[in-house]
Amino acid sequence: MDFTRVTIHRRHVPAGVDILILSLFFAVAFFYSLGKSPLMAPDEARYAEIPREMIELGDYITPHLNYVRYFEKPPLFYWLNVVSFRLFGETEFAARFFSALSGLLGIAVTWHVGRTIYGRREGLLAALILGTSIGYLVQGRLNIIDMTLTCLMTASLGSFLLAARDGEPHKGFYYHLFYGCAALAVLTKGLVGIVLPGMIILSYMLLARRGRLLKEMRLLTGLPLFLLISVPWFVMVAVKNHGFIRFFFIHEHLARFFTMTANRYQPPWFFILVFLGSIFPWSCFIPATVARLIRERKCAGNECDLFLAIWVAVIVCFFSLSSSKLVPYILPVYPAAALLIGKTISMLLDGEFRLIRKEAYFLHIILLSGVVGILLYPFLASKPGLSTTGCMVFAVLFLCEALLVMVFTRRANAAGIFLSLCLMTYLQGIIGPPFILARMQKKKSIKELALILKEKAGHEDRVAAFGFYPQDLPFYTKRRIVCVAVKSELELGSSMGDQTSWFIDYPIFYRLWDSEGRLFVLVDEEDLPVFKKAVKTPINILGRKGDRLIVANRETGSVANKRHADPLPARK
Repeated sequence: MDFTRVTIHRRHVPAGVDILILSLFFAVAFFYSLGKSPLMAPDEARYAEIPREMIELGDYITPHLNYVRYFEKPPLFYWLNVVSFRLFGETEFAARFFSALSGLLGIAVTWHVGRTIYGRREGLLAALILGTSIGYLVQGRLNIIDMTLTCLMTASLGSFLLAARDGEPHKGFYYHLFYGCAALAVLTKGLVGIVLPGMIILSYMLLARRGRLLKEMRLLTGLPLFLLISVPWFVMVAVKNHGFIRFFFIHEHLARFFTMTANRYQPPWFFILVFLGSIFPWSCFIPATVARLIRERKCAGNECDLFLAIWVAVIVCFFSLSSSKLVPYILPVYPAAALLIGKTISMLLDGEFRLIRKEAYFLHIILLSGVVGILLYPFLASKPGLSTTGCMVFAVLFLCEALLVMVFTRRANAAGIFLSLCLMTYLQGIIGPPFILARMQKKKSIKELALILKEKAGHEDRVAAFGFYPQDLPFYTKRRIVCVAVKSELELGSSMGDQTSWFIDYPIFYRLWDSEGRLFVLVDEEDLPVFKKAVKTPINILGRKGDRLIVANRETGSVANKRHADPLPARK
């Protein structure tokens, strides 16, 4: 077979065939070795510990973190992880399962929307672009809320787009699916699940002059459906927990957006760079896509393009204005961008290669520059986050990609370039994470130390963290941690009840260390000299990982002389 002549045909193929091929293709990328690596702190570990405590405490309404009420996020993602833990056990694979499944479902939804509004080829191209966007693939393999939010928001906005088409025979179904998925998005990450879709839809109605859509949006049945799904949990948790409404809606929404209370400030252009880098290599087709949108802006039937462009612009602008910024926030942009770029590439496959010749050469230069940069990285970085072997692997992959792009650019073969990028990015997504995550986990995971504690600390012993809260320690030890002079998100939760025996200052901790009970402590090595000067009982070092140590105030073979009072009820 001549690879240069490979194209994706427009002929009718059963939808089941396409979705089966896409599912099998990307299931490998999302689920291969998914549970091999430890959970990374803070986010992965936090979103595994909360559902673990739901199971242990039997409380599925009030989320707890380190057995403290924790209201930063609604419960849907926690509930999904509860199901996963029930099915697969409390493992890393189970913790990441629904995030990976959400990534896979997001590709399927994008394919369906693209196939319906544009055609089979455009739907397949969009799905392949989304699944091989390096940022989407990598974040889909992490236990974070944003991928599930992205899947639900894509289903919500995609359903609205399909329902808003003139002559759509299933308007009622798609409109009600829009309301249902928006409600589930609210239960996943709060008001953003409806605020962003609302802003996008309102902007579209104004710019497309389609205010008449309000009359056909099934408001009389859709809004009750939205409220029926989204409201009950908020009512139940507010009744059980005084102060929830103020904390969740004021602190977690308004304060995070308008102030720097979360300490996550980045400049306004932060998400533009994040988006261009994380959707690579497809970001090189953005200039051609923008040019197409401008050229076709007055063409009849371009409402879908306009909706998708607004989808991208509103989300990027919204989070760029926020005072709190994290990389995963703009994940919901990727499906819309993939659909727009997919339509552009479909046009290129029809013989318009001249429109991206410059971009193709530019991509070749970027890839070659990446090869040089990766090879020099271990020698120039003071603390390289990638091993020499990992750099060599990535350099080879980027070099192969650069050569393929150059060959097909000279032949003016858009299909060859597209399939080369898909294949090489796919391989990078499968081969790369073990090398990238190995160093990150070495710095951010304390699983080895936690397992030492789990083995040596009895139920009557205390386990403490000195000066910080390690998010993964409770998950791997299956127990509560005493927080010593900790300043974290647990502070507000700890104020909702008597937690004085679990949140202590340094003087109380030093007295506890010198008491008769056995105490295990996770401490940074740099804090050890101050620690030693303040206590009388010798420090026994039980384990070390990097600059963190596990220490105890008694020999591990000894038995504690005094049982510590535990304010928690007996745990299952």
